[in-house]
Amino acid sequence: MKVLAFSDRNELMDELLTFLSERFEHVDAVHGSDYDPSKYRVERSFVYDEMIYDPWQISEALASLFRQGYDLAFFGASVLGREVAAIVSHLTGTHMESEIFDLGFSDGRTIVTRYFFGGRTVIKKETTAKVFTLMPGSVEVKKAWQSSPEKVKLNLSGIPRTRLIETVNKEKASVDITKAEILVAVGRGIAKPEGLELAKQLASVLGAELAGSRPVCQDLHLLDEDRQVGLSGKKVHPKIYIAVGISGQIQHLVGMRDSKIVIAINKDKNAPIFNEADYGIVGDAFKVLPLLIQKLEG
Repeated sequence: MKVLAFSDRNELMDELLTFLSERFEHVDAVHGSDYDPSKYRVERSFVYDEMIYDPWQISEALASLFRQGYDLAFFGASVLGREVAAIVSHLTGTHMESEIFDLGFSDGRTIVTRYFFGGRTVIKKETTAKVFTLMPGSVEVKKAWQSSPEKVKLNLSGIPRTRLIETVNKEKASVDITKAEILVAVGRGIAKPEGLELAKQLASVLGAELAGSRPVCQDLHLLDEDRQVGLSGKKVHPKIYIAVGISGQIQHLVGMRDSKIVIAINKDKNAPIFNEADYGIVGDAFKVLPLLIQKLEG
């Protein structure tokens, strides 16, 4: 089976090619000139030099490639990757499955696994799709292969439908929570300035980094989005993960299930987070955290 891979982000391409190298013998990759695919099972490397601002330009080039005998096409699920995948699906008249994290075959049928109902459950289904996006963080990167792909220059022809007016560089995050050994994660249950201050104090005492759930990072903006853990955030695997005021919906659990030790603090004894926790404290975090901080400092 011959497959085509594309991502505009190098870290997502690493995940994508790891995923594909484990499953397919023939993988061709489309990527920027600053990316090296030789650590993966790649036959041909289609390289573009231009920065991509117009999703239709790259989509038309990818659709043209796909028609040249590829069975499936896979895309890293960046903002651009999701849009390009949808356009390629439209241009080639094929079905699409988004945000998958596993794929297999049974009696010639394609079986995909993905989150369903907004991440509340997992579904495994048979599909006729030919175009897929891979959910970020679903694959542990392995550079376990060695290849010498044939390099082909990819020209993005046609008149761009999008014109670049200005670029504003996003300030880089001061910390990468995926590298932290201890994380104190804040949820809606303690999402107040005074609650955040208590969490910061606990993190300081433990030498930990601060993280948060989606409501804390994206809805209330109490923490930067770079510190978000979960389905639409980052996947972390610390030695210790302390979930403070986090209920434990599946969208969040996706991002922290690889933690070695999980400690949950929540006043709701029925909170789903306790099903994932190695240790749990049922209590008001505003009362529990000061006691923990005092004990640890003493």
